[in-house]
Amino acid sequence: MNKLFITLFSALILSAFTQQSFAQTGELDINRIGNASKTIPISMSGFSGTAQEVLKFDLEVHGFEFVGADAASYIVTGSNTGQVQGRLADKNKTTMFSRAYTGGNTRSQAHALANDIIFAITHRKGVTQGKIAFRVGEGRSAEIYVADYDGANAVAVTADKVLVSAPTWVPGQRKLLYVSYKSGFPDIISHDITTGARDKFAKYGGGNYSPAVSPDGRRVAMILSKTGNPELFVCNIDGSGLKQLTKTKEGESSPCWSPDNRTICFVSKTSGRAGLYKIDADGGATKRISTAGVGGNLTEPDWSPDGKTIVFTSQMGNFNICTVPAEGGSATVLVEGEDPAWGANSRTVIFTRRKSGGRVLSLLDVPTKRVKDVSRISGSSSQPSWAK
Repeated sequence: MNKLFITLFSALILSAFTQQSFAQTGELDINRIGNASKTIPISMSGFSGTAQEVLKFDLEVHGFEFVGADAASYIVTGSNTGQVQGRLADKNKTTMFSRAYTGGNTRSQAHALANDIIFAITHRKGVTQGKIAFRVGEGRSAEIYVADYDGANAVAVTADKVLVSAPTWVPGQRKLLYVSYKSGFPDIISHDITTGARDKFAKYGGGNYSPAVSPDGRRVAMILSKTGNPELFVCNIDGSGLKQLTKTKEGESSPCWSPDNRTICFVSKTSGRAGLYKIDADGGATKRISTAGVGGNLTEPDWSPDGKTIVFTSQMGNFNICTVPAEGGSATVLVEGEDPAWGANSRTVIFTRRKSGGRVLSLLDVPTKRVKDVSRISGSSSQPSWAK
């Protein structure tokens, strides 16, 4: 999660860097309250092993429900002998497409087929070929990992055995910004995960937290305490042009950008309780975002790529994932959890939920409220971020 003060003192550690114990949970938790009619009935046959598992996972995450062929609105048939081949038809058995997939492995081919199915039916691209970054740890240190969106092929990109937090991607690049205590102080690190090169992006006196890169990749919002209280700052992607945007008695945290790069949403406690605010990225007056119907401390906002909705965490006893229109209004509680981040389709949210004494990453289909856990490695996983 990107909560400033929890980030400072939380203790999450990676049990042995080299010990990766992947286990696909296969667990699907469904909250159908008011949403059962929003699932898309589909049938599938002809696939086996990895291809079948991947297709089932991908389609369930995107709001599909597997039923018998007689009850299905869409029918998928195919095979995965040598390569993945798939045919999609509607309930009248009219072919919508029939394709064979080459290159990569069975898993990547199945993801590609799932994306094609999702787009053909919903007219929105799926997120099955997306990448995520997240942290894994227990105790007083953690490491940064990257993986496929479903948690497969996870690789640790740090092995520093120190506290790290808040990984975020630089759009269009295989590069991350995150907070590291390797120097003994919270610095923001720029990390090229292709070459392994690392540089200190922000190392001002005090604390450097919560980096957030604008969608166009040109600017970075972050929280710095160089002037005393944690305040919202913005600078160019090369670190130049640093500008302070807020000056309050209480600390700011958790900045995120509007998709048009013009506005920053962030958390402030200026009213005594943490709430959502927005400010022009070039400076100006702050404006509170109304979240009617949801109380408690509000943290960790993320603006949907289509610009319509902000997802955030509310702390009302338990942590809950909520949404609100970007202009403010009535908020909706979706599921228990924290650390929400939108996928590129503005439909899928990856988040953290507490389970069996630890934390796991889960995927939420917002319209249906269906939740599915991603593949796990040893240790608690949290603070996921989608590659942009």
